[in-house]
Amino acid sequence: MLISLFGAVESGAIYAIMALGVYLSFRVLDFPDLTVDGSFVTGAGITGMLIVNGMSPIMATLIGAFAGFIAGCITGILHTKGKINALLSGILMMIALYSINLRFMGQPTVSMLNENTIINQIQSFWSPAIDSVLNSIFIGADRVPTTWAILIIMTIVTIAIKFILDYFLKTEVGLAIRATGDNQKMIRSLSANTNFLIIIGIGLSNGLVALSGALVAQHGGFANLNMGIGMIVIGLASVIIGEALFGKKTIARVTLAVIGGAIVYRVVITLALRVDFLESSDLKLITAVLVIVALVTPKVLQARREKKRRLAKRAALMDRRGSEASA
Repeated sequence: MLISLFGAVESGAIYAIMALGVYLSFRVLDFPDLTVDGSFVTGAGITGMLIVNGMSPIMATLIGAFAGFIAGCITGILHTKGKINALLSGILMMIALYSINLRFMGQPTVSMLNENTIINQIQSFWSPAIDSVLNSIFIGADRVPTTWAILIIMTIVTIAIKFILDYFLKTEVGLAIRATGDNQKMIRSLSANTNFLIIIGIGLSNGLVALSGALVAQHGGFANLNMGIGMIVIGLASVIIGEALFGKKTIARVTLAVIGGAIVYRVVITLALRVDFLESSDLKLITAVLVIVALVTPKVLQARREKKRRLAKRAALMDRRGSEASA
């Protein structure tokens, strides 16, 4: 159980980068972008092929992320310049990326098991003494994590990306992107180029998604053509769960909530798959149920609070009328 939960938190920290990208498109820009399923594989596939061909894993990861950024920009161009519906433009780019990714990868699966990856580099410079100290926390446990390197470094990377995103969304361009998502007509009336803002916003979103895909592929040791299926649902689940659990009053709080939501999602999935009557093939069903619960629960709780508030207000009004009548 301990190892399973540790692995869930570890992978959650990496998938949180993808969730931040989904948050940028769906929440900030209010753009239903389905390119995510394709750009996730773009980052993984291009990074994998470059690493197999001998390129530095850091440079390969950055190129993979940039390829995702380009894919997102094309989606934005299809919507803004081509006047194609936002949902349809994402679907068209997702379909196109399937063939593009296969052309780059050359085969459905690219193995990186014997290659030099970022994960290997992290483990090579990590001190085993740190693992011994951290594992001493779990005294009496049957099994302890082999290394804490990936969890700690990936958490630091994700938090750094969170702070960079927070800062960007408070700059002039970032505020304009937020305003475009809130009220596109209003920001256009202030002579802002909303087309450019949408293209850049969707590009950055898919760049983060591709970066996450590149890291996930290196963490798993392979890139697969179908590994992006359902990523948009996972990203949305992370955003919705995070907002429901941790709130969304400020940008800094909601980005932290998205990271927390990605980790909570992975933990819940891990625990659910340990139930006897559930199998690994039920993963998509569990994800759908989680999203439904995360969407419905806040509204039910809000309705109950509103009902209690109305009842309390009505009782106070009745008491006031009773006191006035007795007087």
